[in-house]
Amino acid sequence: MPYCEVVGGKEQSAAPDAALNDNGIKIFYRTYGRGPTKVILITGLAGTHDAWGPQLKGLAGTDKPNDDDETILQDSVESGDGGAGIEVCAFDNRGMGRSSVPVKKTEYTTKIMAKDVIALMDHLGWKQAHVFGHSMGAMIACKLAAMVPERVLSLALLNVTGGGFQCCPKLDLQTLSIAIRFFRAKTPEKRAAVDLDTHYSQEYLEEYVGSSTRRAILYQEYVKGISATGMQSHYGFDGQIHACWMHKMTQKDIQTIRSAGFLVSVIHGRRDVIAQICYARRLAEKLYPVARMIDLPGGHLVSHERTEEVNQALIDLIKASEKKISPQDWTNLPQTSSVLCQGFWRKGCHL
Repeated sequence: MPYCEVVGGKEQSAAPDAALNDNGIKIFYRTYGRGPTKVILITGLAGTHDAWGPQLKGLAGTDKPNDDDETILQDSVESGDGGAGIEVCAFDNRGMGRSSVPVKKTEYTTKIMAKDVIALMDHLGWKQAHVFGHSMGAMIACKLAAMVPERVLSLALLNVTGGGFQCCPKLDLQTLSIAIRFFRAKTPEKRAAVDLDTHYSQEYLEEYVGSSTRRAILYQEYVKGISATGMQSHYGFDGQIHACWMHKMTQKDIQTIRSAGFLVSVIHGRRDVIAQICYARRLAEKLYPVARMIDLPGGHLVSHERTEEVNQALIDLIKASEKKISPQDWTNLPQTSSVLCQGFWRKGCHL
């Protein structure tokens, strides 16, 4: 299996299944598809690289990893083409899946985790890439874009918030119940049940697909997936929660992204019970005119619930970047957004 090792802020190549130094952080990753266009996908809290399955197919044309070269070659022969011309990398963040799980909370911040992504890009030999993140992964993507804007071709932020108190869902009976169940879930079955209510809108879950509801179908898939990867350790969970809580985008960070020259898409589900859409819209407005706001019917995992629309939005972003579309032609936000955000910053507010 492919790994990248991060040591002291620097990156070293690690042979598949090789033993790594005790002081190294091991990042498990996989690449999909072939082509000159590079896309890196950053997953959210408690998620693994598999969470990007629908986007892997939409962008790379396959969800079969490149380390299975024989299968990929056969797919290309059968399809009659070389894929979508896009190579995608998806990985497990530190604290989850097959990546290392540091014990100390202080080893989890969005800046540190952004450095993991930079190390992975170095390991792959990618000088630049389209950077797409979901939830906590979108926070990491924001921080990466502010740290090394020259390495970002475009930025997509799915179901993002500004960190800190913005990570707290809107308080009502539904979210309170979900929160209690989430912290009490100690088995794959209980975790799967609460994850469904966390990730999807109720309307979507209760729709029938044949003789079964989506909830029933997804429940079986989630139990199988969680059982295969294992429950997240408390060190990893606490660490990633710490990263979300400590995340903050400063005025300098925002200005860096706005002036970097790449386009941004902020994509959000209107019925997201975890990341409130008002914060995502606020971020998009602060990034005017380089940002476009796309709100869709769906929940926190809108990338699964509205796969076709999300994939099209990501492809549109890649194409617009390649064509060097101007920010004024890209944004769908009113010009007043810029004025409002300037006033917001003068009041000393932060995301």
